[in-house]
Amino acid sequence: MTKGGRLKIDRARVKHYEKLDGKFVVHSNDDTLTAEDMALGYKQLMAVERAWRLLKSGLAIRPIFHYAPHRICAHVSLTMLALLLVRIVENACDDTWRNISDDLRRIKLAQLSTPQGDVWQVTEGTPESRYRLKQLGIPPPPPIHNVIIRPTHTPTDG
Repeated sequence: MTKGGRLKIDRARVKHYEKLDGKFVVHSNDDTLTAEDMALGYKQLMAVERAWRLLKSGLAIRPIFHYAPHRICAHVSLTMLALLLVRIVENACDDTWRNISDDLRRIKLAQLSTPQGDVWQVTEGTPESRYRLKQLGIPPPPPIHNVIIRPTHTPTDG
């Protein structure tokens, strides 16, 4: 601020902070690592953390609190398996998980109930969802998934 109360940009300070823009500092207690190795490790860590956030939001994983060691191990293993599956699908489709799951979400399974029985029918899906299945090498699901016929009751002769 000037003495008159007007705002003024300090050009020297702007130039100084422009030099620091986009830079980060990485510190390690391992003296054998080069600066390039530390930067690569840090960037990989950021990619893993980004993948975890994507996985939790994309798959709608809610916080789960386990106390038994075998349950913690199972939860982490299943989560890592889901992350691996997401990565495989993204690479096969050359697109983001969000776009792929939005396309595949349009395939629905509907249960139709009548007094005679139940039928589980798969919707046809959109052209995009059929294309995603083709990219993944997955055959489209059959239109009729399951049929349950209820027995008819006939009156007995008395």
